[in-house]
Amino acid sequence: MATVDLIIIQPLIALIFGILILMLPRILNYLVAIYLIIVGLVGLWPHIFGSHVLH
Repeated sequence: MATVDLIIIQPLIALIFGILILMLPRILNYLVAIYLIIVGLVGLWPHIFGSHVLH
């Protein structure tokens, strides 16, 4: 289920960022930085909290 959500969300984010970059080119640095931070946190989330869960 999470994979389907990411498949839908990524193109929407790309579309929104593309439109914003066309309208406000100076915002490109901030959008890319925020996107990379979010993708990094989502990717690391299971590894950060996965080791603390007792099975």
